[in-house]
Amino acid sequence: MTIRAKFYITIPKNKTQSKKKSDEVNILVRFRNGREFDYYAKSTKQINPEYWNNKTGKVRDVAAFKNREKFQNELNKLQRFILDEHDKTSDKSQSSKEWLNTIIDKHHNPGKYEQSNLTLFGFIQNFIDNSAKRTNPETSQPISYRMRREYQITFNYLKEYAKKYGEPDFIDIDLEFYNNFLDFLRNQKVIVKDKDGNIVKEKYLAVNTIGKKVQTIKIFLNTATEQGINTYMKYKSRKFKSPSEDADNIYLNKKELKQFYEHDFSQKPYLERVRDLFMVASWTGVRYSDIKQIKHERIKENIFTMKQTKTGKKAVIPINGIVWDIINKYDGKLPEPISNQKFNEYLKEAAKQAGLNSVFVKTVNENGMRIEKKYPKHEIISTHAARRSFCTNAFKDGIPTLHIMSISGHRTEKAFLKYIKVDGEDHAKKVLQMWQRNGEFMNVAK
Repeated sequence: MTIRAKFYITIPKNKTQSKKKSDEVNILVRFRNGREFDYYAKSTKQINPEYWNNKTGKVRDVAAFKNREKFQNELNKLQRFILDEHDKTSDKSQSSKEWLNTIIDKHHNPGKYEQSNLTLFGFIQNFIDNSAKRTNPETSQPISYRMRREYQITFNYLKEYAKKYGEPDFIDIDLEFYNNFLDFLRNQKVIVKDKDGNIVKEKYLAVNTIGKKVQTIKIFLNTATEQGINTYMKYKSRKFKSPSEDADNIYLNKKELKQFYEHDFSQKPYLERVRDLFMVASWTGVRYSDIKQIKHERIKENIFTMKQTKTGKKAVIPINGIVWDIINKYDGKLPEPISNQKFNEYLKEAAKQAGLNSVFVKTVNENGMRIEKKYPKHEIISTHAARRSFCTNAFKDGIPTLHIMSISGHRTEKAFLKYIKVDGEDHAKKVLQMWQRNGEFMNVAK
């Protein structure tokens, strides 16, 4: 269905139509796109019901309404403005009643939305609306959909925060705001649903998720500062930092990967496809966003070369027998990846059926408290576990760190060692193996 912005009025049941100006009613805007969205807002225009045709959504052609053409032209301009602004919006999934109200206000009061007059929230909205036009300075690539989505999610949290503390402006972003916002985020719950829409569980935001929101606010503020819109620097305090912690994320060892790969999913082909894509990522180290690049014709002498979507960096990846078997299984072209959310949902289902039940202890945030919880791996597995599995298993196999990093794209060894899942015992065994291989190990026990 075509996106539409149509005008209409409602008349109270106890009110009769009249030509008196005092009896004018609001002209409303209905902005819709089939079942995707349907929003209502006031246009700021009013009219006597006698002069309006709800069926056409326009002013009636009556002589008594002397300014009819001018009035209708103003409505037409508003209608075009709404549709044009929606067309320019980078992430159309974020359309909302609030967005519609902002656009109507922007049409009637454009001066409020000029760069020099922007409030913090006005700047952020403008920043998000234009994010698709900018490029990542590190990769020279357009800002990814995932990052644009992070901008909007952070802004949504800020708007929820404003309902409790009031809308902050640039001058308000100081350490008091920082502490209040962190406390606000620690108490936010995320609802997890299954494929049927049923609520599976509720969980609090992870520390690293909260840190990402603070980091995104800094992106907004740094950009505003560079453009001369913001002149308040308290957010640059060393105490205004993004919280972070070593993530308790899982990986699958080689035995578990073998177990997963050999499980029969022939009765549920959609799970088999998800499992196969996960296996490809587990043996190549590619991100989920790059799996679609792996094709038979692009592999030369068991080497696949690609440009990573996230970083724009070149990666040269060896292809082993398991990955070849999966590629050939699908006639040289892997299954088309589905949405990340749906993939993770099916992946958990597949992992459960394959019996990936080993217990993993994960530290979580619950109402500001850090507690340890035990989960079977199939409950917390996700696309990212594949890439982590590749890096961790390769490291445990003794492959030099720099070789793995050239494939994974990690920039520093410190970041890589923080990423992989090995403990002190793993490191000690690795040193012993190297001594034994080099003939430097001596058993002096009596």
